[in-house]
Amino acid sequence: MTGARARPRRESFAERKERRAAVDDPAEVLEAAARFLEVRSRSVSEVRRRLGGAGYRADLVEGAIERMTELGMLDDAAFARAWVESRDRARPRGERAIRDELRLKGIDRTTIDAVVGERRDRAAAIADDDADGESVSADRAAAERLLAKHTRALDRVADPRQRRQRAYGLLARHGFDPETCREVAATVVVTEE
Repeated sequence: MTGARARPRRESFAERKERRAAVDDPAEVLEAAARFLEVRSRSVSEVRRRLGGAGYRADLVEGAIERMTELGMLDDAAFARAWVESRDRARPRGERAIRDELRLKGIDRTTIDAVVGERRDRAAAIADDDADGESVSADRAAAERLLAKHTRALDRVADPRQRRQRAYGLLARHGFDPETCREVAATVVVTEE
């Protein structure tokens, strides 16, 4: 073989951004937004940031966001609820951490307050359904789930005091308040018997 086929030159990021800035077709921007939403649901702010950063004109980005909101593909309240439920199920976090994550996703404070309030209400309803009737906060329930996921690692620590300290540190790193950390970490020592 004497000659290899030349590979086509790839378009640079700057060239792609320039090409997107020249786009006049709202359908193309809408399609780009839909591709971004294929992976997981996103907040309005995330979509706006992504499309704007890609180089699309602001008026076309806003039009795409309006259309996607009309179609029900973008809804910050639904996104925030799903985010909190996912966190509580798979990667438990404290209220402070959840609030910070939602704020970074561009969710407004009133929506965050409402969603966190719903989380507390769900925890209270679950506590009412329990036989003992003892009230458990949403944070405490999430903290207990987090420690349950790390039981094996904590059980390897022989000294009960160190085990409690590690549990406390784990909870603190996941955004739980000091009181919840202290109360839930204290239950780890009891499991030794």
